[in-house]
Amino acid sequence: MFERMKEDIASVFHRDPAARNTFEVVTCYPGLHAVWLHRVAHALWRRNAFWLARAVSNFSRWLTGIEIHPGARIGRRFFIDHGMGVVIGETAEIGDDVTLYQGVTLGGTSWNKGKRHPTLEDGVVVGAGAKVLGPFSVGKGAKIGSNAVVTKAVPAGATAVGIPGRIITREADGGDEQCARRQAMAEKLGFDAYGVSPDMPDPVAKAIGQMLDHLHAVDARLEGMCKALSDLGSDYCAKELPVLDDQDFEALRDDQPAADAPPTPTEPR
Repeated sequence: MFERMKEDIASVFHRDPAARNTFEVVTCYPGLHAVWLHRVAHALWRRNAFWLARAVSNFSRWLTGIEIHPGARIGRRFFIDHGMGVVIGETAEIGDDVTLYQGVTLGGTSWNKGKRHPTLEDGVVVGAGAKVLGPFSVGKGAKIGSNAVVTKAVPAGATAVGIPGRIITREADGGDEQCARRQAMAEKLGFDAYGVSPDMPDPVAKAIGQMLDHLHAVDARLEGMCKALSDLGSDYCAKELPVLDDQDFEALRDDQPAADAPPTPTEPR
């Protein structure tokens, strides 16, 4: 039991840069208190002490603002950051190293008995205010964006954002090869291509990606023409292209509206 508690405390330091010392974490982190009280309630639930289990769960809700049904199954190093308003249903299953932020609901869409709530596999991160509703799985290492409403399965390693939740994967953006090519072209142009992240379902990001693809094709064509001219004895292509200054693009980044920032499951500290 104490080993599990040490793991929980260590996971707070690993995932929360605001944590200063062990005493502060043990006394001032309601997410940690909710997990520990849930383990007591879950042990009572498995021994058919249903009323007592619900009483412990209700006390935890009153103390922390986090409601976890005693029937829910939770893995190791589960971390609830801030936690106020988190609701986890009876048949929810949570793997190891999962992180939830405030206002998250792991809920159901049916009043029928049986499996009604989602399963979060290892390493899942669910952003503030997200709702994950239904008896499906969120794959290992997946991310749910803040305020997303997800009602269908999320593949491992993918990101779900928006209402209703849309699945964003690296393959949907053309795969590793295309992403690497775009990054190389962006570096050649002299700016940081943060706007072409595959986790950013944004029309501006899509347009930038298509522009980089087009520039890559133009660049390849020009290199071919220069090689052909050189083979004919021309020195037309000997002159180097001018280097673009990073500062020219800083103003564009500073003027970028906040709405264009990529959605993330976590919140700034």
